[in-house]
Amino acid sequence: MLNEKVRSEYARWLNSGKVDADTKKELLSIQDNEQAIAERFSFPMQFGTAGLRSTMAAGISKMNVYTVAHTTRGLADLILQTNAQDRGVAVAYDSRNNSQLFAKTAARVLAAYGIKVYFFESIRPTPELSFAVRHYGCIAGINITASHNPKEYSGYKVYWEDGAQLPPEHAKTVSDAVAKADIFDDVEFADFDQAVADGIINIIGKETDEAYIRAVLDCRICPEVTAQYGNSLNIVYTALHGTGYRLVPEVLRRAGITNLRTVERQMIPDGNFPTVQSPNPENRECFDLAVEMIRRENVDCELIIGTDPDGDRIGVVAKDKNGDYFALNGNQIGAILIDYIIKGRKQQNRLPADACAIKSIVSGNLFDAICDKAGVQHINVLTGFKYIGEKIKEFEETRSATFIFGYEESHGYLSGGYVRDKDGVAASLLVAEAASFYKKQGKTLGQVLDELYGEYGYYKEAVLNTVIRGIDPMAVMAEKMRSLRTEGLTEIAGTEVVAVRDFLSGVRKDLKTGQTEPTGLPESDMLYYELADRAAVIVRPSGTEPKIKVYILTTADSEAECDNRLNKYKTAMKTMINE
Repeated sequence: MLNEKVRSEYARWLNSGKVDADTKKELLSIQDNEQAIAERFSFPMQFGTAGLRSTMAAGISKMNVYTVAHTTRGLADLILQTNAQDRGVAVAYDSRNNSQLFAKTAARVLAAYGIKVYFFESIRPTPELSFAVRHYGCIAGINITASHNPKEYSGYKVYWEDGAQLPPEHAKTVSDAVAKADIFDDVEFADFDQAVADGIINIIGKETDEAYIRAVLDCRICPEVTAQYGNSLNIVYTALHGTGYRLVPEVLRRAGITNLRTVERQMIPDGNFPTVQSPNPENRECFDLAVEMIRRENVDCELIIGTDPDGDRIGVVAKDKNGDYFALNGNQIGAILIDYIIKGRKQQNRLPADACAIKSIVSGNLFDAICDKAGVQHINVLTGFKYIGEKIKEFEETRSATFIFGYEESHGYLSGGYVRDKDGVAASLLVAEAASFYKKQGKTLGQVLDELYGEYGYYKEAVLNTVIRGIDPMAVMAEKMRSLRTEGLTEIAGTEVVAVRDFLSGVRKDLKTGQTEPTGLPESDMLYYELADRAAVIVRPSGTEPKIKVYILTTADSEAECDNRLNKYKTAMKTMINE
């Protein structure tokens, strides 16, 4: 049975004079489906530092023009409180269905409250939105995107004046303002075309592209190797129907790579993502069309690069020692890139004495080993690229270190401070440059990876995603995390847990001595289990989706032992999380 509050909210939407006819038709289609009504109206989407993300449908828990407008009303309150309406908000959107509609909705609400808007003329990569915030001196930025999620999803990311995603205190201000404002009665809209004519909405495009491209090209380390060897790689690129379709080929061309093949069917922006089940460049199947094209045309291709729909993450497919194509995972790409950056900078005499590389705490530890051997400082931050962005800002303000690279295992990379988010456009160039650097030495990226394992030992990782279903998945996830804390794991798959880091309490506890110390990182609902064999198992709820995520990090002297450890921890954690 639906509770009265849910039934009342459903009826309010159905009977409101401010709800459009198509939405009402959609609502009428579920009038006899209590489960569907409950899923859409029981709980509003939670606005956090990652913004909003959900499937597109009518209701307070879904992405639609009304929830987008309501959230923008809350952001407008924050901007007006800081008296920064004249600085403006940059607004961008990706290739997903309804992205332009939602972006225009956000712009109309901002304009209605006298807040200046810089509105991209067409789809753009997420990193260019971060760049635009800084380039135009905006107080904030909005990007309509659901990154790599399936076609049913949309999302609403908010950035602050430094180009990083909204800090927690500002996210709370927005969330509180949204809670106080009625979704229909307290939201005003300007006419989009009139606001453009009045100069409050400013259309931006190619001039911003040019400034952004220059910033990306300025991050090159050994530009001459790309010009000399890039064409011999026979690179293939796919945009996976997203925003990278134009800027990635252009950046590679300006770097000297004119021999670039593209997967034409996937270069067409399309929110239905017709050639892939999910447009996630982490998945090897996203590159099937590229590999088919290479084999059909009999091309000696050494490198395939793909970007996700909003162009902030990349996937890489390379040749192994047998000449077969394999997908590098996010940690392997990160290890190859930090190794190249250090070696390339040393070769150019451009490695600062205070160089610092950053990764998320759930990312692989081969990165640490490479930095340690090279004498390069490295630090861990919480999951979310905004934490890497915060460190870049800190380094610039305190001059305590020089940022050279940051990455997350989920295929996000950045090697310059011109933006405060991961950049798939720049990462595509960086991977091409690294491949060119090693091509000069007669090596493929697959061979480079094998050499890293030979030098540092084997490091392998896995990520388990357990989808939590139901009306209130957030409550289920919270209960699972509470249960893990209550149980107090002392072993996983027969291996002793030697220490536990609880980032919610901020304490690391040595289970042998009982001694405690601060984790050194901000509060987060995450448990980090350190195991006796140097492996680590990390559990946290996703910040953007109804999922419990488990990260497993292993290392061993042999590949077989590394695989064995990885598989036994995967089996144990699958059982534990699904209980």
